[in-house]
Amino acid sequence: MSVSNQLNKLFKHRYGPLVLAVILLAVSSLITRIVLLCHSASSFEWSFLNLIKVFFIGLFYDLCVASYASIPLVLYLWLWPSKWYNTKFNRVLLSIYFLLVVFSLIFNAVSEWFFWQEFSVRYNFIAVDYLVYTTEVIGNIRQSYPINTIIAVLLVVTLAIVFLIRRKIWASTYHKMHFKERSKYALMLLLLPLATYFLVSHKWKEHSTNTYVNELSGNGMYDFSYAFWHNELDYDFFYKTIPIEKAAAIVNQQLNSNTGNFQPRKITSNEPEKKMNVVLISVESLSADFLGSYGNEENITPNLDSLAKQGMLFTNLYASGTRTVRGLEALALSIPPTPGQSIVKRPNNKDLFTLGNIFRSKGYSSKYIYGGYSYFDNMNEFFSNNGYQVIDRSSLKDNEIHYSNIWGVADEDLFTLSLRELDKEYESKKPFFAQIMTVSNHRPYTYPEGRIDIPSHTGRSGAVKYTDYAIGKFIKEAKQKPWFNNTLFIIVSDHCASSAGKVELPINKYHIPMIFYAPKYISPSKFEKLTAQIDVAPSILGFLNFSYESKFFGQNVFKMKDEDQRVFISTYQSLGYIKNNKLVILSPNKKATTFKADFINGTAMPIAEDTNLVNEAIANYQLASYLYKQKMYNK
Repeated sequence: MSVSNQLNKLFKHRYGPLVLAVILLAVSSLITRIVLLCHSASSFEWSFLNLIKVFFIGLFYDLCVASYASIPLVLYLWLWPSKWYNTKFNRVLLSIYFLLVVFSLIFNAVSEWFFWQEFSVRYNFIAVDYLVYTTEVIGNIRQSYPINTIIAVLLVVTLAIVFLIRRKIWASTYHKMHFKERSKYALMLLLLPLATYFLVSHKWKEHSTNTYVNELSGNGMYDFSYAFWHNELDYDFFYKTIPIEKAAAIVNQQLNSNTGNFQPRKITSNEPEKKMNVVLISVESLSADFLGSYGNEENITPNLDSLAKQGMLFTNLYASGTRTVRGLEALALSIPPTPGQSIVKRPNNKDLFTLGNIFRSKGYSSKYIYGGYSYFDNMNEFFSNNGYQVIDRSSLKDNEIHYSNIWGVADEDLFTLSLRELDKEYESKKPFFAQIMTVSNHRPYTYPEGRIDIPSHTGRSGAVKYTDYAIGKFIKEAKQKPWFNNTLFIIVSDHCASSAGKVELPINKYHIPMIFYAPKYISPSKFEKLTAQIDVAPSILGFLNFSYESKFFGQNVFKMKDEDQRVFISTYQSLGYIKNNKLVILSPNKKATTFKADFINGTAMPIAEDTNLVNEAIANYQLASYLYKQKMYNK
């Protein structure tokens, strides 16, 4: 009997609609996998074995998804009485069901395409995160893509497909099956998702050192479900550990602290404190390679490049993670990126040891100024309960906003608001610390017309150049203020524009710029030592000669020894530690792997385990997780 005849026979079975639905899901997933593979051809590690892995392991995960998705249909086919099942009404219900199935599959395929373009991975923690902020995310999608046209096309394609397969959908309604017989099939089919849940591992797809091979071996819907249920990871349960006392001893030694069990250590300065104002500008998605100072030849950051020549340019700074909240966490808390959700977004994250609280203890006002609405990403809750006054776009009147999109006001309007707030603090005779978070360098890449020579909504380069324009305008206007000469400006990125690479943690995709700018205090220079994003806060305090008690994991890089250079990079589950040109990656299967680090190309070659380095990595991440969990990282 031919395959076609066998399928026709199955379609006439009571569970024929289920067979058809599984085939549609498998075909949709196969086409999606092929399209994404072709799109990533230059980064994919081509070999016959990798192709076999991608398509066979991928098919396995596709079938796992089918087992979950089939539950409602199995129950319907099982429990719907025969006298109703063999009617026109049931054919209508099945047709509606398949309209929903086909539309969902096509919509998911298109969504995966856009998600892959942005992040070069299947759905993950980021996709789950987007569910919380549907207004911003849907708004961003509508502003970035012709969504109405896309949906209209998808509906037409859906109707066409369902019309073509309508006879296959209805085939089962012409044949009867007794309840006892269909119960036997139903119970067997319902065991499949149960077995999948308990027996299948998300890690089975991670068999290659090439990230694209691993990602293409998965299924977006399966990965989304996994991320949804594992959005917070308990370090001790998922990762390699050492005795906590040993971890504390290692970290204390790294930080030259004599305190036991990571108690607050005294930071002392023999020089008088500089009572300077501090303005920390954290720039959205600004990769180092956008700047001419780091080799870019497009001239899209003329103002930042000018400031870099006038101030201190940090040439070797690396971001902690790939999301804004991870950058905010590093800058405010100076703590390694613990697995799962950023601390900024976790519950019960009040009264922590933050940069804002230290400035307040020194008599400063401490502000967090944001161009969007601060409820987004839990910013208001986090900053307002950890030593900062939160100011956001709601403080601007409508006539003060030149332009806005779903993420917030244009950066020039944000800086206008910031100047007004800083003037208030100066008039109150109080030194100020302000962290300003920009938003314009973000899809849909829109901004006011006439500011730069790249039209709005044309791409990332335009958004970068506009943000550069807005920062240049802000500094120019700040120079006219009476507080300018006594102010330290720090311009730093929250994370890179893209974290995609051939390996799990592509080092070059974490390279971010930073400039210390204070013409009266800083001569043009470059700081070339390896610097972690968590080092920014203690380095600012070190520059000001502050004496204080510290719980920070970061170090004052101006007093850092050569042998103490190290950085932390991460995704939400892979924890990286770089030192001495080696990279240790801690994975949530209690695995630690050592690589030779290539900072230029971002690649990593596996090498023999460096036990001391692995222990250092474990110590920092394990202790950070422990202190936060035990509420020992509070102020």
